[in-house]
This record gives sequence, C-alpha cells and structure tokens, in this order.
Amino acid sequence: MILGAIGDDFTGSSDLGLMLADGGMKTVQYVGVPDGPADPAVEAGVIALKSRSIPVEDAVRQSLEALEWLIAAGCKQFLFKICSTFDSTPEGNIGPVTEALVKRLGTQMPVVVCPVFPATGRTLYMGHLFVNDALLSESGLENHPINPMTDPDIRRWLARQTTTPIGHVPLPRVRFGAGACRAALLNERDEGRQIAIVDAIDDHDLEVIAEAAEGFPLLVGGSGIALGLPDLFRRSGLIGANVATWDGAEGRAVALSGSCSKATRAQVKEHAAIGPQRKIDTDEVMAGSVSADTFVDWALAADGLPLVYSSDDPEAVAAAQKKYGGAKVAHALENLFGEIARGLVAKGVERLIVAGGETSGAVVTALDLDALEIGPKIDPGVPAVRAGNLVLALKSGNFGAPDFFDKAMKVMGR
Repeated sequence: MILGAIGDDFTGSSDLGLMLADGGMKTVQYVGVPDGPADPAVEAGVIALKSRSIPVEDAVRQSLEALEWLIAAGCKQFLFKICSTFDSTPEGNIGPVTEALVKRLGTQMPVVVCPVFPATGRTLYMGHLFVNDALLSESGLENHPINPMTDPDIRRWLARQTTTPIGHVPLPRVRFGAGACRAALLNERDEGRQIAIVDAIDDHDLEVIAEAAEGFPLLVGGSGIALGLPDLFRRSGLIGANVATWDGAEGRAVALSGSCSKATRAQVKEHAAIGPQRKIDTDEVMAGSVSADTFVDWALAADGLPLVYSSDDPEAVAAAQKKYGGAKVAHALENLFGEIARGLVAKGVERLIVAGGETSGAVVTALDLDALEIGPKIDPGVPAVRAGNLVLALKSGNFGAPDFFDKAMKVMGR
C-alpha cells in the first residue's frame, strides 16, 4: 500500500476514495480498522472512522489504531481526512488527533493542513475558510447542531485545539510554485510552527501543495488535498495505470436523510416533486411511539424513490435539542436510521442513498459493512460504493446538487 488515509467520518472517506480512484489508484475504503492484513493489490487504503464528534480521547485512540494498521500495510505517506468545512469544536478533534499522529510517526517534517475542496465551493484565503461566496461563519455552518463553526479563521480555530503554534502559508507563496511553497513550509517548521494552514482557492493550488509536500509523512485536509497525489506517485513509479470497472444494481432504491444542512434541505425539497416522502417526527421517536418497521413498510409500499427524512430547519432542530438534549436526539435518530436501513436491506433493497455524515455512519455500522469498493462519481465528492450485493451513496450533508437523490438512483443502477 502506498497511501494510508484515516477519515474522521464515513462520507468524507468515500469522498477521498473517489478522488484517489479517479486518479487511477486501486482504492478500498475500510469501515473501521480491519481485522486482517491488507490485500497487496490495494494502492490506497482509506480507514473510515466515526471519530469527528466523539470524545477527544476516543478519537485519538481510534486514529492511532488505524495508523498502526496502515504502517503495517507498508504505507509511504499518510493522510488524516477531515471535513472540508473543518467541522470540529474548540476542543477538537482535529488538533489533538493531528498532534498524536505526528508524535507516533516521529516526524520533524512540516504538516500541511488544507481543508479546501474547490469543486464544492470550499476555499481558503488568508487563513479564512469560505463556502462558496460566504465566510464559513456566515454559510449556515454556524448553525450546525453538533459542531457549530462560528470562526472562519482556521488558524485561530486550530490553535484552540493544539498545544503547539500554528503556521500559515498564504496564497501568494503557493502561487510562486511548489518550490516556494515547500520552502515556506520548511521555514514555518524551523520557526516552531510545524503544523501549518495552507491557502488554496482552485485545483491547481492543490496540485502545487501536493508537490510541495512530496515526501512529508503526514497531510491533513479535505479530499481535495489528495488531488495531485496519484500523479506524483505515478511519476515516481510507485503506481501504474488501473482500469476501473463497475457494475451497479437493478433492485429497489430507497433514500434516507438525517442531515439538516442547507444543501440537503434543498435536495429534500427538490425530491418532493418526483418522489414520495415521509418525515420522521422527533417527538414520536423520543417518546418511543414509532418503530423502524413503520418506515420500512411505508418505503417498500411506495412507488419510485421513497425518501425517509428527519432533515429540518435550524429553528426546529434547536427546539428539539432544547427539549430533549442534543446528544439524546442525535443518538435516537441515528439508531432509528440504522434500524430502518437494516430492515430495508433484509427485505431486498439493493440501492440505499444516505444523506448526512452521522446518518451514513449509523447506517454502515448497523449493516455491519467492513469494506466498500469505490465506484463512479454521482456529484463532486460523492461516489457510488459497493458492499457485496448492496450499492450505496453516502453523502456528506453539505454536498450534492439539488437533484442529488434522483441522480444517485440512476448512477447506482446498471
């Protein structure tokens, strides 16, 4: 294995897997740390964890376990995959995990941190993260129910999570080319700022950053940071050319959505014009008066692409959290979605579309999936994936075009 990646959620790991597979690397996404050794044919292994919003000490422990497996697999470089909107709290988990990985690798080389993904509107300028034309803190992510992002200055946000100073390489230095960018990273390291935020606003910037960081053991970022890696590995002779093959599924398709992001809410609204929908009532869930079988039976009796969703506007989410407690609501909904997915698959559903990182994690866990073959792109950052006879789309809440659900159903077919 050449590249070993640790993803802090399932959808982001699929996103990264798509980037690497599109670049020609034989890529497998593992669900959690595998029990056995890697297939020698795999060139890029992505271990998907559900560590973004768990206690810091648990996130560090799981990430180090993943790193040990990837080291044993012979990886030459490692990537800690985080959300392109830097989803985290002032306590972590991005900073603590990054510092733990640096310590375990024993590296003195610079560590690039770049969450940028231009294809989905995530750019970084002067250390500030933008979502399309809005600062992160004005993009709707400030209302995230678990990780509200209230500060767009990623330098300042990451510094609150780490014990070491945070460096910065501004865009003009990146635009001078890979050599200048590398020199700037080394200078930051020499000044005591080993972990450095690097600006980027387009794909070419990401390719420059990848080249500048060639040979650095650890990278941290969104999937965009991997854009230039396959070509670098190919030029160095570490990988060859691979021909990807894919076979979709013909069976029933059902969509599940637990994300409350602005993008997903728009997708739910768009879907209403083409397919049946059933909304999950949070009060009923918390009262224990509704079961997964109710939604499974409804979806199987519906025509077209049925959608079961809990997605709601920020005010409704805040009211439910205030009434029941945020963690309790999230846990109850995730468990319900997992049970619904398990019931659907048990009754023959072959295509499952899931919106929301936490929801996707709950579904994958409930279905006891251990490895996902990366398939074709549905939308930027969202591939179709296969696990045995089941084809899935695991979408981060903020990703996808308005017609995502309909598009996913078609791409996942034969």
